[in-house]
Amino acid sequence: VSRYQRQRPEPAVLYACLMAWGTNMGLGRMGEISDLPTHVLMRASENYLRPETLRAANDLVCNAIAALPIARHYDLNGLIHSSSDGQKFETAIPTFNARHARKYFGLRKGIVANTLVAGNIPVNAQVIGAHDHESHYVLDLLLNNTTTVQPAIHSTDTHGTNELNFALLHVFGYQFAPRYRQIQKKIRTSLCGFQHPKQYAGLLLRPTRKLNIELIISEWDNLQRIFASLALKTTPQSSIVRKLSSYGHQNRTKRALWEYDSIFRSLHLLEFVDSPPLRQNVQRALNRGENYHQLRKAIAYANFGKLRYRTEEEQQLWSECSRLLANCIIYYNGAILSRVLEERRAAGDLAGVAQLSQLAPITWQHINFYGRYEFTSRVAPIDLERVVAALLQSVKGSAESAA
Repeated sequence: VSRYQRQRPEPAVLYACLMAWGTNMGLGRMGEISDLPTHVLMRASENYLRPETLRAANDLVCNAIAALPIARHYDLNGLIHSSSDGQKFETAIPTFNARHARKYFGLRKGIVANTLVAGNIPVNAQVIGAHDHESHYVLDLLLNNTTTVQPAIHSTDTHGTNELNFALLHVFGYQFAPRYRQIQKKIRTSLCGFQHPKQYAGLLLRPTRKLNIELIISEWDNLQRIFASLALKTTPQSSIVRKLSSYGHQNRTKRALWEYDSIFRSLHLLEFVDSPPLRQNVQRALNRGENYHQLRKAIAYANFGKLRYRTEEEQQLWSECSRLLANCIIYYNGAILSRVLEERRAAGDLAGVAQLSQLAPITWQHINFYGRYEFTSRVAPIDLERVVAALLQSVKGSAESAA
């Protein structure tokens, strides 16, 4: 072996670096409370931690979660239903992309960790500024999801909506199903029809205007060029969507895209009002995103949750490390639930199988994130069979006591 060849670090060193970055603790603090010195952690972090490799590691864990038997039980109406939302984090050190947001940070600055959660799995994420509109990044998250977990329907809250996303997501094969804050007002002002509003007299829900189909047809070639630019990914989709959103009202191509968007927005509003299952599924998908935010907040609570990183690259490293830790926790919980699922299915307990699908793998009460870390000491691997046996025995005892 050449004396100048870079030696790969021990896995324990990489684990320590991941914990230091993901928990917002920092390499220096991790060196103080673990059995690994700070200079070893800093050298390994500088040489081996990259956002690209961390995203690849996240994809591997996400794919492993999706392969668990319990994963398909989290589908909503037989489909993978995803959601995206931004989580705000205050920055203790002013950075280039940190911005003021009085509602979340008061007089201080912060950033937003925007995450795509599909079937309880955080499959993609990116760090954006607090001043950026979350709706500009919806298509970006979906098209750059490189895992095997590909959603069919996607939901956001009102912050994830604009005048373009219904059309753009439809073009790329996604159904956009947002939840509006003021749904009654939205229905009164945003419904469009293919006929003049007078033709819908007597109906409970009536459109406010007629769609300009001729404009869509005349600008269709230009619209296809926009769709092709988004599909090529040579320019970030968020940049194109932001630019389109900033065009003036007099721009014919933008007005045509708005008209095209209005078709699918009107269809969604009508279905949202008429379908209680759709409303329930949208709310469940958004709740899963909020559950993930709570888990991520618990993971990165060191320094009271205020990020200590100085550069945008360091923030990306923190984001991917914390997401990787969250994915590992979700996989651990999902593996236990999958073993219990197989036991109940083998016993013919259909009611128990249905009950398990209501249990989310995003939970962390049984995990201690903070204390003294020992990475070099040899520890016996977790015996999942023993954990599942104890869990089943506990459930059986509780049922007998209730009887």
